[in-house]
Amino acid sequence: MPQLKIESLDATLGAVLTDVDLSLVDDDTWQAIHAAFLEYAVLIFPGQNITPEQHIAFGSRFGNIEEMAPGVQLVYLSNKLPDGSLSQDGEHLTQILRGVEVWHTDSSYMPLGSKGAVLAAQEIPPEGGQTEWADMRAGYDALSEGMKARIADLSAYHSLFYSQSQIGHKVEVGAGYGFQDKESPLRPLIKIHPETGRPALLIGRHAHNIPGMDQDESRKLLDELLEFACQPPRTYEHQWQPGDVIAWDNRCLMHRARPYDHHNQARVMRHVRIAGDPESELAA
Repeated sequence: MPQLKIESLDATLGAVLTDVDLSLVDDDTWQAIHAAFLEYAVLIFPGQNITPEQHIAFGSRFGNIEEMAPGVQLVYLSNKLPDGSLSQDGEHLTQILRGVEVWHTDSSYMPLGSKGAVLAAQEIPPEGGQTEWADMRAGYDALSEGMKARIADLSAYHSLFYSQSQIGHKVEVGAGYGFQDKESPLRPLIKIHPETGRPALLIGRHAHNIPGMDQDESRKLLDELLEFACQPPRTYEHQWQPGDVIAWDNRCLMHRARPYDHHNQARVMRHVRIAGDPESELAA
């Protein structure tokens, strides 16, 4: 088997890994992948073309799979319906897909946050539809000492109801994953990575209502942090090709899908989400 090659991106995050077959990862190769995962946080594996079963198996290397519904370990993030038609404006699916075009962290609105995810491209629109990541470790590091001190002891509530409402999507309890009838989790604005010890900002579209602040002050601070953190060289946008696989560390990143023509172009992605460790990802 060829030696795994790791080439870092021209950014504070991300690396391209080649000369590896994700359907045949031995223990030594896995150790190298895991070390790169902790260092670079976004790992790009071009042209893998793995099957759904191989996708789940590779995701399981990172930890337990977070089931998005009972017994469901892999989901399709797609505007393409089973009959081949495309989801249209106003439909629940379209609204969910529009929501993920805003910077976010996966599952921060759940009692147990996500460790990471593995995303595979199956069908890509000719324009748009990229995925972009932002390095919240570097975002925190770049803050002024005054801002670091200001947010040191602050937390925010996280809610998928809230984030979807910001794009005009009113959702009923029980409408799907994340729309549970439970209190919104409260999470600190600064998260300490459980394996590396590095601090990172924990913000994004689900975050709202910082205790001790009124709504306007809270929103202004969260928006300011978001705008500051999500700037080059702390971002990477991937132009997908069918067969590409990307794994990322949800504990120190945010991400978003980029817009595309939902009405006329299909985008089909396979997603496996890695459950967080309760010792570090369980909300207060």
